Amino acid sequence: ALNIPTNITISGGPKDVWIFQISGTLKMSSAVNITLTGGATAKNIFWQTTGAVTLGTGSHFEGNILCKTGINMKTGASINGRLLAQTAVTLQMNTVVKP
Repeated sequence: ALNIPTNITISGGPKDVWIFQISGTLKMSSAVNITLTGGATAKNIFWQTTGAVTLGTGSHFEGNILCKTGINMKTGASINGRLLAQTAVTLQMNTVVKP
């Protein structure tokens, strides 16, 4: 499992690609942000999980999520990326922007 309890920054060029493979759940705490610097783009970031994904209230996520189970975005969470789940994607007053 991966927990993201504080803000993180992904830094790199516009042609760099990141693939994060998580054998378990992905949980992002409330009001936590992922920031991109150096020209990094959300379309080149992939988060693959075997467990459920939860994005906390008011958080901001960058990248494409590929989830074997379900993705749950809590109230006010936002993403610059895509949400692809095998079972369901649950949105609660969220903003989803295609990168």
